Amino acid sequence: MDFFQAIILAIVEGITEYLPVSSTGHMIIASSILGIASDEFVKMFTVAIQFGAILSVIVLYWKRFFQSFDFYLKLAVAFIPAAVIGFLANDFIDSMLENVIVVAISLVLGGIVLLFIDKWLESEEKKNDEVTWQKALIIGFFQVIAMIPGVSRSAATIIGGLSQKLNRQAAAEFSFFLAVPTMFAATAYKMLKYHLNYGFTQDNIPVLVVGNVVAFIVAMVAIKGFISFLTKHGFQIFGWYRIVVGLAILGLYFAGIKLEIV
Repeated sequence: MDFFQAIILAIVEGITEYLPVSSTGHMIIASSILGIASDEFVKMFTVAIQFGAILSVIVLYWKRFFQSFDFYLKLAVAFIPAAVIGFLANDFIDSMLENVIVVAISLVLGGIVLLFIDKWLESEEKKNDEVTWQKALIIGFFQVIAMIPGVSRSAATIIGGLSQKLNRQAAAEFSFFLAVPTMFAATAYKMLKYHLNYGFTQDNIPVLVVGNVVAFIVAMVAIKGFISFLTKHGFQIFGWYRIVVGLAILGLYFAGIKLEIV
């Protein structure tokens, strides 16, 4: 992987990580277009650049992270379901991660859900921004659904928040906050595993650093734009977009074009 490829993947990560569109599906398309061969460093890189995306949330919402200890307890409660089920079902999850068809179908089905989510749930005016312990736990179980590749962690947790009568902004922001421990755990595990098995070199460390810097900057812009758009327009555009991307992946796959989950 060269610097140009790393920057493109980091841009894709920064844009899609916090939007309900599945970063995995976009990584498949981007890596295929760029001709990036999937090796152990590339697999680690696509997870490790999440660290830059994590920092964007901390920088944008730094005051919330110093708000109260209760804030961290609610994040811990929401994080537990994914941590436990992820540990118990690790092999099954890994097997799904290799299946491009699963990603494509998840994108399409998730898109259909987003088309109607605003109608299925109560009107925005009847919702609030209070995240209780019970709501945090339920949102945490919604995050488990995102272990299916293509579902989108952001989409699952935002929908979870909406189902608990949070307004769009509050649901999206709690999704961002929950991403910090979730993505940090995944990133730390992946980087440690790579370091123990292969070791970082003078060639791949600069690529990793550049990727994280780019992901950080792009994610900050994406988060600000997403919150503004979401509160005004809802989810339909993201639903249609997911359906188009999912169908595109299916079309490429059945056309015989090699697609890999990096």
